[in-house]
Amino acid sequence: MRRRDFIALLGGAAAWPRAAHAQQGRVPLIGVLRPNPKEAEIFLEPFRRYMKAIGWEEGRNVRFLFVFADGRNERMPALADELIAQNVDLIIPFGDPAIRAAQRASQTIQIVAMTDDMVGSGLVANMARPGSNTTGVSILASELDVKRLEILSEFVPKARRIAVLNDPTTISTRAQLASAARNLDIELVWFEAQSPNQIGRALDAVAAAQVQAVNVLASPLLQAARFQIIDRMRDHRLPTIYQWPETAEEGGLLAYGPRILLCYRHVTSLVDKVLRGTRPADLPIEQPSKFELVVNLKTASTLGMTISPALLLRADEVLE
Repeated sequence: MRRRDFIALLGGAAAWPRAAHAQQGRVPLIGVLRPNPKEAEIFLEPFRRYMKAIGWEEGRNVRFLFVFADGRNERMPALADELIAQNVDLIIPFGDPAIRAAQRASQTIQIVAMTDDMVGSGLVANMARPGSNTTGVSILASELDVKRLEILSEFVPKARRIAVLNDPTTISTRAQLASAARNLDIELVWFEAQSPNQIGRALDAVAAAQVQAVNVLASPLLQAARFQIIDRMRDHRLPTIYQWPETAEEGGLLAYGPRILLCYRHVTSLVDKVLRGTRPADLPIEQPSKFELVVNLKTASTLGMTISPALLLRADEVLE
């Protein structure tokens, strides 16, 4: 048996080269930098479960340290520094502000990130060879924000004035959406929120703007506030489309994109490869390849909407 094959068979902590060389018996510590409040956390449980399924069991051959920004991007640098001070071996940040904070905190600690567009935001050099100490998952937000606008226009064909709820700390898709809106003969009305206390004000402004539908753009902040947004849009009888299919299952009217749990699996796979010795610079950026359209008919009924059978046939899942 070749030596590298033997090492691969060992798995787990034995495959952690830095730990083996730096300190016998050291268990790698993974720091996770989350933008949301702890009470809105949805990554922790599936990540632990996915890691355990591939041989990384917390407390035995890996440790986790989670920190939460509570929706306040200005806290990211201090939280990244806190992880560095705890001697983490790898950082998993979510969203552009968290990734930039981690990259500024260390040019050597390995980073596996997830955000809208890793290349478009300038976080890595290119998809095939990211370079530096960072790899991760791009969720195709630039393309999917436009696709969601097109779907919303089909499901609400009378809507000529559509609100766009945007987090300006994410990559801008304004130009692409403006071009799509011209082709669809739609007027877009923009509303911004980049902190939790701005979301309520933005939703108030949406409700007062005489729009007929709402496109909620990709954003960790807006995802964390999804239940608040769903409730307010239902109260104001505004058809709304969201980023993740799971959001329609949680009460949103429409959602189109990859499943968030599938993206978390991509993150886990990359973390596993880094722990087993591959440099992030040599790991291509991963992207989801399966996208789902979910329609919630119960929410449609609450909004007083009737959706044609032809449109429902296009959906991957219809909730009744």
